[in-house]
Amino acid sequence: MNVRERLAGIAVDAGLGVVFAAVLAVTAVGIADSWGGGYWQFDCAAGAVVCVIALVRRRDRAWAAIAGLAVAAVAILATRFVHLPAEPGPAMTLALSVLVGSAIRWLPVPSAGAIASAGFAVVAGTWLATPPDSSGAVPRLNGAGWLAALAIGLFLRQLDNRRRAVAEKVRRDERLQLARELHDVVAHHITGIVVQAQAARLVTRKHPERFEGSLADIEAAGSDALAAMRRVVGLLRDTDDAAPATPGPEQLSDLVKRFDGHGPEVRLRLPDDESVWPPEVTSTVYRVVQESLTNIVRHARHARSVTVSVTQDRQAVTVEVVDDAAPAPVRYHHRGGYGLVGMRERVEILGGTLCAGPRPGAGWSVLATLPVPAREPR
Repeated sequence: MNVRERLAGIAVDAGLGVVFAAVLAVTAVGIADSWGGGYWQFDCAAGAVVCVIALVRRRDRAWAAIAGLAVAAVAILATRFVHLPAEPGPAMTLALSVLVGSAIRWLPVPSAGAIASAGFAVVAGTWLATPPDSSGAVPRLNGAGWLAALAIGLFLRQLDNRRRAVAEKVRRDERLQLARELHDVVAHHITGIVVQAQAARLVTRKHPERFEGSLADIEAAGSDALAAMRRVVGLLRDTDDAAPATPGPEQLSDLVKRFDGHGPEVRLRLPDDESVWPPEVTSTVYRVVQESLTNIVRHARHARSVTVSVTQDRQAVTVEVVDDAAPAPVRYHHRGGYGLVGMRERVEILGGTLCAGPRPGAGWSVLATLPVPAREPR
């Protein structure tokens, strides 16, 4: 339970305490005027005990409900054998409603059902213990309280279940998205390793002295791949405190440098002024560039140059990756992975658009537009 929930619980219990005290006071005055004697003391004492139990119910909802119902049962037996007016009184009825409703909402179904049944038994006992010449107001009040507790408890339980279902769906969707991100990361790094290994084989035939350097490059690429995979796999854990470092435009320079080592020359154009973007936007910009460069390595290695442009206006961030390779209409097909579909899905989740296809004449273009809030200079 976080601080906000704890404070909300304290506020609710404080309000209940005020209501309990007011009902006890009004009931005491009313009973003293109508019945006289010491009965009001008995009613207030029994009601106060159950009210206190209701206020501490959060410690153990099951035992709190059992204790409150037990006090109510004793009070009913006392009124039956000592010939006192009917119990439970209004304050005890209200407290019992809180206890039963809380149990129905929070406890497992068997325990909640047992406590609801025990509450019904208390209501039935009230009817049986009420003298025939009584108006029947107390049994009706208790019955109404039990029905209210049952209805409100079930309603809140269903509402909680829906919230949990929505939260679980969001978590599943996020994990699927992270799985796509893992695919993107692995595809990018493994492609780099393969390209470097191929280059090393060619280079060392003519320059054997470069063999160690080539191995070092491959080792570094493998280490980067492992680190990237660990970051993403860490997000797939069930712990709620897993918080990733979101790659943003500031990492694009490093990405381009890594690509330059085993692909066409890349020109990177970034906004002149640095802006604070939502994490999901910065991550998506990075992934669009990463996926585009990875596909250039796979399908357009003969390209002579690549341009990566990131611009921002008041409403949106635009990222465009273009190359000058020959048209390749099937560049994103038969990948066996997410590819263009994954990029488009990621962009559209944020309310953006993505277009990819051959450019007039030669080359390929990937253009993504992502809506963002107004600029916030750092």
